[in-house]
Amino acid sequence: MAWDLLETLGNVLDVVSSSSSSSVRLNYKDKSTKKKKSKYFTEKASAGFIAVAGVLLFFVFKDPLPAENYTQTLIVASLIGIAISGILFFLLYLMEFYYFKSFFKLLLFSGSVILFFISLVLCVYFKSGVFV
Repeated sequence: MAWDLLETLGNVLDVVSSSSSSSVRLNYKDKSTKKKKSKYFTEKASAGFIAVAGVLLFFVFKDPLPAENYTQTLIVASLIGIAISGILFFLLYLMEFYYFKSFFKLLLFSGSVILFFISLVLCVYFKSGVFV
């Protein structure tokens, strides 16, 4: 009796796994035809990151920086921004989104993301008032 139950359960699992794998294949084909990426998506995203970074850097540098160890602060904030960018690039690579058709697009996107996170860290550091 117990063996019949296990055999029946195995048959049900085989049917479910075969039907789900066929539906996954069908959905994959539908997904590739539906999803169209813009021709200049990388350039638009990079321009957006650079624009936001420019605004954040304007807010940081419109007032003079504090006189105590501002060089060291800029270096540490840059390293923190680069580390956060590296984590983002690794996550994009794991999700298979970090693929570019040309080396120029890779450099443009990577540079703009790094600049954005450096400016974000500087803005948080100087404008929050917690650290200064």
